Formats: sequence, structure tokens, C-alpha cells
Amino acid sequence: MTRPRILVVGAGFAGVECVRRLERKLSPDEADVTLVTPFAYQLYLPLLPQVASGVLTPQSIAVSLRRSKKYRTRIIPGGAIGVDLKSKVCVIRTITDQIVNEPYDYIVLAPGSITRTFDIPGLTDHAFGMKTLAEAAYIRDHVISQLDLADASQDPDERASRLQFVVVGGGYAGTETAACLQRLTHAAVKRYPRLDPGLIKWHLIDIAPKLMPELGEKLGSSAQEILRRRGIDISLGVSIAKAGPEEVTFTDGRVIPTRTLIWTAGVVASPLIATLGAETVKGRLAVAPEMNLPGNDGVFALGDSAAVPDLAKGDGAMCPPTAQHALRQGRHVADNVIASLRGGPLRPYVHKDLGLVVDLGGTDAVSKPLGIELRGLPAQAVARGYHWSALRTNVAKTRVMTNWLLNAVAGDDFVRTGFQARKPARLKDFEYTDAYLTPEQVRAHVEGTARQE
Repeated sequence: MTRPRILVVGAGFAGVECVRRLERKLSPDEADVTLVTPFAYQLYLPLLPQVASGVLTPQSIAVSLRRSKKYRTRIIPGGAIGVDLKSKVCVIRTITDQIVNEPYDYIVLAPGSITRTFDIPGLTDHAFGMKTLAEAAYIRDHVISQLDLADASQDPDERASRLQFVVVGGGYAGTETAACLQRLTHAAVKRYPRLDPGLIKWHLIDIAPKLMPELGEKLGSSAQEILRRRGIDISLGVSIAKAGPEEVTFTDGRVIPTRTLIWTAGVVASPLIATLGAETVKGRLAVAPEMNLPGNDGVFALGDSAAVPDLAKGDGAMCPPTAQHALRQGRHVADNVIASLRGGPLRPYVHKDLGLVVDLGGTDAVSKPLGIELRGLPAQAVARGYHWSALRTNVAKTRVMTNWLLNAVAGDDFVRTGFQARKPARLKDFEYTDAYLTPEQVRAHVEGTARQE
């Protein structure tokens, strides 16, 4: 008899936690485990703004999946672009653009999310995202190059537009991105004696009435006060009406001359979920509290792409797309896959939120661990302590701690790597959202391949 095949899609927090637990709890002859991911590393997303600002190096938060010799999971370098639930086949586009079928007995869907965009003229052509390692590295180069180009320009209008920066999204990603990059430009401009520091302006806008409402009234106000004290212009109840190469128009009519628009206005489930033809909740796959897909044997989903009922909150609430939930769901779903494999009962997922941390750079932070509101250095210690402890390997922890200490002692550096120099790359170029198949295309491809065999 062949061993059962367990296929895990996605190497984010949820997927990697699931794989590692499966490896620990299953004997080698009990099942074959395969992981599908375009990159053979786990990205620690919450620290991306610190990569963009140069506090951390990119490899610090990209934890290699091939580093340890003891792991036995087979890694397929590619992206899942469709799933045929009836045939139990996942369609994969490899990194060489080959389309292959991977059969499974159990599948764990943890493909994560993509940046949520709207039908705003010029948005995908002119905005940057903050969802991938490449985007963070690219944005750092771009922001520093704006200072270089402004310094070299003789045109006061061009200089002014290059020194204005717009970040859309008042959640954690947008707020931390604006905060970290503002600190970078504030420190860097001192090395440009020809530039007037007063020309550097950062705008943080969000359609919501409050910044990071999950923090509560007091901490949210504290975060706003910190950012405003630094000179960041915060506009709430405002979004983008249209975006161009040299200016952005706000919905309140203001036109901001800028060459930098960073879009962090939320996420949506991976387009892979739409290929299943199954029920969804706001684009996320509707699953049971045990994280299995009702009516489909051996199919589990978790993380940003699954609408997992939040039993701790009740009232029909769904677990938010946070790293905290993804980590715990990964371990829990692995236990349920093993239970299913061995004929045992599945357990529902229940987890109480441990709190929130927001690192605003330097000694500025706001945190709410276990409901306790903290500001300043105590909040910063909690925020960085949480992130540091959540890193999966000792190598990653050492790199991150070394980077933090070096930055604290030696300050920022302002080196451009030349990443994609002279090749403009925007939001649409990083997330490959046009790679997925429709449910009909998935079925046609699987049936066509089966006939050829």
C-alpha cells in the first residue's frame, strides 16, 4: 500500500507550523508530506516595515525551509493555481512556468492573502505594496533614491514632489510603514545639506474614522499623537480618488504632488480559494470550527484564506488574519489531519487573543498585551520581545537581535542596493494575481491530463 499523501499549500505562519508539527508527530512511514511554495523560506511579515526602513536586513526575516537536515518534507518550488476537489488534484505552476498536477489524499490550504485593491484609476500602475520581501527592499531603494534625485534636481516643483510620500491604510502595516520610513528620511536628510528638511512630508490616510481601532481609544490616540509629533500628516475618512506618476488625488479633493504612493489598505484571500468553487465568506473559504471543509473529505483550510469561526468571541465572529492566529491554527490543523488519518475525532479551534503590539520605530511603540495598555519603552520592549520570540529559528533570532543592536548603536545607513534600478515596479508586478485558473479551467486541465495518461 502507498502511504497517504498530505499536501500543504503555502509557507506562511500557518503552513510552516502545520508542516513542522506533522513532521514531529507522524512517523516517516505513516504519510508523505509535501509543501508547495514559490520561495523556500518563511517570511516574518510583521517586521517588513523594518526591512523597508533598513533597520533589519532582508535575510533576517526570511527563515530558510531547507536549513535543517532533519526535515523530511518535500518542497515543490511553485505556486498552487487551482484545486480540483473532486479529483483530489492540486494544479501547480512551477518556478519554471511548467504546469503540473499534484494528487493528494489530504490537503491543507494555507495560501495566505494578497493586497486588497479597489477600482481606483491608476492605483495598480503607480502604487507600491508592502506584502513581500521584494517590495520592502524595493521601497527602501525607491525612498532613498527620491532624496538623491531631489538633491540633484534644479526644478523646485520636482524637488517638492519627490520629497512628499503618501501611505494609504491606517492599520498596523500602514502605520508602522509610515512611522519607520519617516524616521529613515528624517535621519537621512541631515546628510543632504542642499535639501530643506521642511520639504519632506509624510501623509498617512485611511477611510476609517480611527487609526488602528483594535487598540482602543486611548492607545489609538497615543499612536496618532506620536506620529503627528513627528510631522506625519494624518487624514482619516479619506482615501485615494486617482493616482498618477507624479501626483495623487485624495477623495476630499486635495492633490498631492508625489512620486511615492504606498498602498496597505487591507488584504483579501488568495485567488486560489476562488478556484475551488466552494462557499466563501467575504472571499475566505467557509470552514467548520475544526478547520475542515464540510462535505469534502481530507480538505482543511486556515490562516488568512479561511473564515475560521472565532469560538472565543462567539456571535458568528471570524478569526482575524493575524500571525498570532495563523501560528496556532497551523499546529491545531496538523493535529486534526493526524486525527483524521488515524480515525480519531477532530477538535474545534479555540484561541483567546493575547494582545496587540505596534512598533513605531526608535523608542516609540504602543502595545496591549493581555489587555494591559503600554506606551514608550515598555511597549517597545514588549513589541520587540514578542516578535523576537515568534521567530522560528535561533539563527533568525540572532540576526534580528544583532540588527537591532547595531541600529541602536550605529544609527541608520542610507545605502541603495540598486535593486531593479531604472526598472519601475509597482503593486501589480509583485503578487502575480493573474496566474490563477478559473474553476472551469482547473477541471478542464485535470481531465485533459488524465485522458493523456
